[in-house]
Order: sequence, then C-alpha cells, then structure tokens
Amino acid sequence: MYNEILFFFLAAATVISALFVILSKNPVHSLLALIVTFFTISGHYIFLNAQFLAIVNIIVYAGAIMVLFLFVIMLMNLNAETEPQKQLLIKILGIIGGGTLFLLLVFILKKQPQEQFPLQLNAHIGLVKNLGLQLFQDYVIPFELTGLLFLTAIIAAVLLAKKEDSPL
Repeated sequence: MYNEILFFFLAAATVISALFVILSKNPVHSLLALIVTFFTISGHYIFLNAQFLAIVNIIVYAGAIMVLFLFVIMLMNLNAETEPQKQLLIKILGIIGGGTLFLLLVFILKKQPQEQFPLQLNAHIGLVKNLGLQLFQDYVIPFELTGLLFLTAIIAAVLLAKKEDSPL
C-alpha cells in the first residue's frame, strides 16, 4: 500500500514539474523544473529495480546536462526584447500537436492489458552487467549515435554563445 502511495506521489510530481517546464515563461525556472522532473523519474527507476539507471540519470542528466543547459541559457542572455514573439499559427499548431499526442497516449493506454500494481519483476533486470550486455551488444549503434548527438549539441551551444565579432 505504501508503494502505491509513493508511486502515485512520484507520478503526480513528475507530471506537475513537466507541465511547469512547458508552461514557465522564465527559462531558468523551466530548467529547474526539468531537474525536479529528472529526480522524480529517477524515483521511478528505483521502483523498477534499476538503481544504476536512477543514479546515472541523476549524475548525467540532472547534474552535467542541466549545468550545460544553464550555462547556455545564461550565455544567450535571453530577455523579452530579444526573444521572438510567438505567432498565433504556431500556437494553434502546438495545441493541435499536443492534443494529438495526448489522444494517441490515451488510445495506447486503453489497449494495454490491465495488471495489478506491484508487478513481479525479475530480480536480475536492473543489474549493471545485464544493462552493459544489452547496451554494447544489441544497442551499440544507437549508443554511438547518442554520443554524436551530444557532441553536436555541445558544438551548437558554443556557436550560439559566441559573439559575432570574436573569432572561434
């Protein structure tokens, strides 16, 4: 019973902080809410017996990536005058896209079989050995592509943050 209460508390905190990420007008507040979202997702990983993924999520995403995002936001020096104004068409398309994704999620969840809450999980499912075998045998190409994606994001952040008159 306590597991259910804690699970639903984490789920509600995840959804609320994720909504705050989207709805916040201040990019720094949005970033802080994203850090809270990552911490609550790590709590879900712990419920799934994936403690290694929970720790890596906290260290890599809530730590390193969020600090990088914070530096990019501060270096871009966003304010109301430099931020582009959102057009009505873009807002309407965003609402239509978000509504479509929401309806798709509801449809998918309705088709899934209902199971009792404390799922009986395999005790070996969250072990680092099994994760490493899966990551470096079955998913080595997506793993390497993710590294290239991070490298591209770092280069893009440097290019966005540099001044126009200073050479790289």
